[in-house]
Amino acid sequence: MNNQRIQLLPGRRRWLIVPIITMNMLITGCYYDKAELLYPDSAVDCSTVSATFTKVKSIMTSKCNACHDARNAAGGTVLETYDQVKAKVGRINQRAIVEKTMPPAGPLSSEETAILKCWISSGAPNN
Repeated sequence: MNNQRIQLLPGRRRWLIVPIITMNMLITGCYYDKAELLYPDSAVDCSTVSATFTKVKSIMTSKCNACHDARNAAGGTVLETYDQVKAKVGRINQRAIVEKTMPPAGPLSSEETAILKCWISSGAPNN
């Protein structure tokens, strides 16, 4: 019998496998998730929140219209009327509730977030 080892990966190739496995472990093992993305209906009991467009309009006026009024229209978005807000409800949900990147001055309060979340989940009625 021959006592020579059988090399699975000859030469330099065998040294490539270690960094590849290490990188794969780092990439798949380290990530950051937002709870809202994983659990979109978490922590808000809409039966206790009075979510009307009147309250949403108040939030829009105080938190959004500095940048999103007809005069400024940041990103081409105006949020002054019901129809304008309703047309952007998906984007408002994503940016203000899920990502918390709007308004740029800082995220909405938990009460404001609950009002928006419940208003959107009820179909964004004009009430």
